[in-house]
Amino acid sequence: MGKNLSEFPVQYIKGVGPRRAKLLNTLGIKTAEEALYYLPYRYEDRKNIKKISALGYGRLETVIGKVVAAEVIKLPRRNMKLFELTVSDGSGLVKGKWFNQPFLKKNFEVGQEVILSGIVKRNPYWGIGFEFDNPEYEFVTDDADAFIHTARIVPIYRTTAGLSVRQLRTIMFNLINTCIEEVSDNMPEEILIRNNFPGLTESILNSHFPESGTDIDSLNSGASIYQKRLYFDELFKFELGLSVIKRGKEVEKGIAFSSDGVLVRKFLGALEFKLTSAQQRVFEEILHDMRRPHPMNRLLQGDVGCGKTVIAVMAMLTAAECGYQSALMAPTEILAGQHYINIHKMIEDMGLKVCLMTGSKKSEREALRCDIASGKINIIIGTHALIQEGVEFKNLGLAIIDEQHRFGVMQRALLRKKAVNPDVLVMTATPIPRTLSMTLYGDLDYSVIDELPPGRRPVITRLFNAGQKEYIYRAIAEETKKGRQVYVVYPVIDETEKTNLKSAIIGKEVLEKIFPKLKVELIHGRLKPQERENVMASFKKGEIDLLVSTTVIEVGVDVPNAAMMLIVHAERFGLSQLHQLRGRVGRGGSQSYCFLLMYEPVSEDAGRRLDIMVKTNDGFKIAEEDLSIRGPGEFFGTRQAGMPDLKLANIIRDARLLDTARKEAFALIDKDAELNSFPELKIGLEMFWKGKIELFKTS
Repeated sequence: MGKNLSEFPVQYIKGVGPRRAKLLNTLGIKTAEEALYYLPYRYEDRKNIKKISALGYGRLETVIGKVVAAEVIKLPRRNMKLFELTVSDGSGLVKGKWFNQPFLKKNFEVGQEVILSGIVKRNPYWGIGFEFDNPEYEFVTDDADAFIHTARIVPIYRTTAGLSVRQLRTIMFNLINTCIEEVSDNMPEEILIRNNFPGLTESILNSHFPESGTDIDSLNSGASIYQKRLYFDELFKFELGLSVIKRGKEVEKGIAFSSDGVLVRKFLGALEFKLTSAQQRVFEEILHDMRRPHPMNRLLQGDVGCGKTVIAVMAMLTAAECGYQSALMAPTEILAGQHYINIHKMIEDMGLKVCLMTGSKKSEREALRCDIASGKINIIIGTHALIQEGVEFKNLGLAIIDEQHRFGVMQRALLRKKAVNPDVLVMTATPIPRTLSMTLYGDLDYSVIDELPPGRRPVITRLFNAGQKEYIYRAIAEETKKGRQVYVVYPVIDETEKTNLKSAIIGKEVLEKIFPKLKVELIHGRLKPQERENVMASFKKGEIDLLVSTTVIEVGVDVPNAAMMLIVHAERFGLSQLHQLRGRVGRGGSQSYCFLLMYEPVSEDAGRRLDIMVKTNDGFKIAEEDLSIRGPGEFFGTRQAGMPDLKLANIIRDARLLDTARKEAFALIDKDAELNSFPELKIGLEMFWKGKIELFKTS
């Protein structure tokens, strides 16, 4: 037929037409190729044909027999009609019933041989006899391969209003019969052989309409070799794209920083603590990258409070010693302000200039722009204001992005474009499971600080219900008597009739009555940035005993004296959020506590989240659990722009396949960077990434 399946409209497949094409479009199916890769979400075994006399109630069963009666019955209520089919196989009778589908009668004739599949029920009036409600049916023909809906392992597809599963299954059957020979397999044969994968046409066919001997459980768990081949293809193209991006960066000419480490040694000598072995290892990895003549692209991952900022400062000092500027971009003004205060304090004696650029500092912005452009300022710290038009650097050599999950890929790229191939260091305190980091950040090298500073005690986390508030209040009183400070976090600012949640505004009023001698203050997202900064500054100075807040403090200022946190309605927070919030305490030398206050009812997932929080402080374990609860699509809340979607593969279920795909993809690009030996694969790769990245661009 010579069809290009990626461009062939699904409308022209037998049984579709314009109306059904629109319905298929809502499922993301516009072309024949997209239809081929729209896989069933489960399968039913309808191949074992039973004698009617041997049927079991409540089971999915399949029978074959002759039509003995076919009639439409008028029902007394609401003018409904029932089409009733009676079938016999000599051992007994079974009825098939279809409500409000009288038109089906014309399909059946007495004496006709049919197959019925469905859940067996009792006659509701007699309590005996066998019935199917809305069973699948097919007519017995000489062509046994023609069975689509019965007498085989039957695919079940997700569908949409106006398009039944039966109709979609028929469309898929027609599609495969007419188009399967047009499928082109662009996977290198050596990879297929090495991993014992079947061919592509065979895999598509058996993922839609499996052979009779296929294990139904393996199909329903996504573990058949045919399904795995299709998942692998998707993961392979994903990782191949990342490999191309990474290689492109590696061949780019960058800055080979050749510092003697004078500033770093001076900095380390002034610190009141020693670096952990994990910090030392990670800085060596960063320094190795910075010395190479190609741009660094590295992800630095570490739990809350592990000491990432110190490593960032050491990298910036290395750049400064070589005469280059550094920029650090943070997602909020509060966090950018904290970085500025901390870094300024750390390096104020080194003769380097540090500035803060945020959206709210408009009056200072013009002067700052001039100083940055002239090179007077060595280290620039800011928010997304850094990537706005008009901000020019004299010689930006190092770009650091903090809390990467708050920025899209495009924002990362915009900062990078402020210079010619600067080194890029991406930092996150949100631990990311390895499988997810291989997809989201697969183009980056990877460093982990997996050790907390010495003397840092794990935060003790306890779970309470609404009836145990008195204990919590006593604990708060005890803690504040010792001169320590407390966070109280609420899910919302105001109470509303819709949610019925405790709010920060009312919470502050209640706490002021309970603790009349304590200074209670409120911070939330509706306050102006300057007001928020003022409140946080007062809290840090110890002028506030209880700080009532929303999640605005999730990424916030370090207050070592804050030794307790109460999270109200903890059941309403995500796992990653709870972990981030808990990271605000435990920064000093004293024992710290996190109290989780839950209100019934608590869902199963929420119960799991709270249980995990009580059991562990390990961010990576928490991240794994979070990924398993929420699934990969929701893990980050906002979609990472610039990345292709995974429609078939699931990185939790297919973690091993992902690992294999990554190794194969990177090995292939190492051998054939331009994929010159695989032109069809190159085209397939460009189509998969849909122009979201410039593939095979070298400079």
